[in-house]
Amino acid sequence: MMKPAATVTPNTWEFLRDPMIKPTGFREYDARWKYPDEINLPGMTALGLGLGTQMYKRGVEPVIAVGNDYRDYSVAIKNALVIGLMQAGIRVKDIGPCITPMAYFSSFHLGVPGVAMVTASHNPNGWTGVKMGFEMPLTHGPDEMSELRDIVLNGQGVARDGGGYETVDGVFEAYLDDLVGDFRMSRKLKVVCATGNGTASAFGPALFERLGVECVPSHNELDYTFPHYNPNPEAMEMLHDMSDSVKASGADFALGFDGDGDRCGVVDDEGEEIFADKVGVIMARDLSKIYPGATFVADVKSTGLFASDPELIANGVKADYWKTGHSHMKRRVHALGALAGFEKSGHYFMAGPLGRGYDDGMRVAVEICKLMDRNPDMKMSDLRKALPKTWSTPSMSPYASDTEKYGILERLVEKLVAKFEAGEPLAGRAIKEIVTVNGARVILDNGSWGLVRASSNTPNLVVVCESSDSEAEMRAIFDEINTVIRTEPGVGDYDQTI
Repeated sequence: MMKPAATVTPNTWEFLRDPMIKPTGFREYDARWKYPDEINLPGMTALGLGLGTQMYKRGVEPVIAVGNDYRDYSVAIKNALVIGLMQAGIRVKDIGPCITPMAYFSSFHLGVPGVAMVTASHNPNGWTGVKMGFEMPLTHGPDEMSELRDIVLNGQGVARDGGGYETVDGVFEAYLDDLVGDFRMSRKLKVVCATGNGTASAFGPALFERLGVECVPSHNELDYTFPHYNPNPEAMEMLHDMSDSVKASGADFALGFDGDGDRCGVVDDEGEEIFADKVGVIMARDLSKIYPGATFVADVKSTGLFASDPELIANGVKADYWKTGHSHMKRRVHALGALAGFEKSGHYFMAGPLGRGYDDGMRVAVEICKLMDRNPDMKMSDLRKALPKTWSTPSMSPYASDTEKYGILERLVEKLVAKFEAGEPLAGRAIKEIVTVNGARVILDNGSWGLVRASSNTPNLVVVCESSDSEAEMRAIFDEINTVIRTEPGVGDYDQTI
């Protein structure tokens, strides 16, 4: 196998022949590149050969399901990946265009160990990547991704006989059957289905029809140019559009799905955006009545209510805060035998008996509809208002290059820990503790907190703050953490702020 060459550039003879792969595309739990600036089609074939080699190295049965999202270049990239997998002696089952959770489901449905989903997730057009795993519901984490990176970049892929290819039909219908079963709503619900013209457009309306929910369409036409907004239910642009649709239609709430369908965002009947971690608390409150003593995992960006909410405490809930990232969260839910995991970005992990443990925006839609069916006298806004009041920021992302962000974060953590150890206050309050499992979560003596960590998928840091006291305290926490961040010259502008 030829090593990927750093000297290959687009629009050259070599670009058509030799692998080009930027090393920073191998991230903690996803592989993502700008195409064709950071990876070319021969590079994607080299990735397939490396992935197949990794399967043999780990003793995994050499069969894999592959799918792709709805972008005009994703089929070409998938086909290049498939060539490499076949060169490695892997039997490929192509399930066609799909959302990422349908690809995960295909592992169970088809009885195959491997899954490779070609998707840029919610990233803008021009990005591509692969979400992959060998042991569903688990997907590649840092160890597996590091091993794969070394195989690919060092030219250690091994060609073997036995590769093959077949297309597989029927997974779409089987996936919807698995989601809904024989459940039908007993109360009337009118729900805005927002998909931003992404791949979930082919799934959301069909799912609501099966549930017996009246669907208010919102950008449900498949269009890979994304003419309205990039489908990302953590972005305020999408959430505001969902809010406008709720107010215009009189819907009970809105559900919005990202570009590859593994995340879900919620806007209530009053047009209020409910960040996914608060939705998680609403769901945990309801589920803990059915499953008292359950364990719920939340990522470090999430609200402190999972640990402090009186209703969850009364129901014996065990809260576990863990590393942000879908691969980290899946593994933690699996390791603890948790009922569910909730990530502020909108990834939800519903484990048995609710789901299969992987992140699935459609599964969340089903569970939210079931929650509303169990609470027929409640509006979504009632459930929001019943939570203890907190003030929180969105996830804000100042620029930091992929090559520098982890070094920057390490120094920021040291500075914040030093502040704690010196007994210095933050936002006028004592620092109770600093959790460093994933960046630094600075927790104050009243439960308010601020977080800085490195994004695993983009060249950014991530900053989130929450106050249990007031909006003014939330802003003060952000201002003081941002002051520390600004000591690092390699940090640029925010994508959004408060």
